[in-house]
Amino acid sequence: MKENLIAMKKKIAVHLADGFEEIEAVSIIDVLRRADLDVLVVSVTGKTGVLGAHQIVVMADILFEKVNYDEIYMIVLPGGMPGAANLDAHAGLKSQIRKFVAEKKQLAAICAAPLVFGNLGILEGEQAVCYPGFEKYLKGAEVLQVPVVESGNFMTGRGPGLAIQFALKIVEKAVSVEKAKLLAKQMLV
Repeated sequence: MKENLIAMKKKIAVHLADGFEEIEAVSIIDVLRRADLDVLVVSVTGKTGVLGAHQIVVMADILFEKVNYDEIYMIVLPGGMPGAANLDAHAGLKSQIRKFVAEKKQLAAICAAPLVFGNLGILEGEQAVCYPGFEKYLKGAEVLQVPVVESGNFMTGRGPGLAIQFALKIVEKAVSVEKAKLLAKQMLV
């Protein structure tokens, strides 16, 4: 019961741009909702239907312009290409990310999406991971070769096959280690 109260207080905004990696986005959204977290699927495209990299349309809950970021605990960026590049091109999102850094709020990105943080120059002195070949974008970070890493207020993951592990790490951070272990057991992870 206590975990559910904790989870319900924390809103997590998962951002979608055209060309996002569907496995990452849907796995993250699913796992976080199983943890009873308040998840907002946010479109940065100006429309609620967002087209994934593999031609799957996912319906967002809300458009970027309508989100009250003062209520958001964590910004999450799924990867995929050109999805990550499209997130990186969104000035409003980058402004919110800078604000989150200043306020020491939580930021998470997987696969190619850590390039958004790297291009903003906010990974300086942090540990980070990304999809192989995108390391050059992680300016100033100590790049590791592990599935998921948490460093400061950043969490990064390597790619599609690790999306559930990445999402469970978010659950650990937002709710508890116990809740993440319970979900992993229930999902046979």
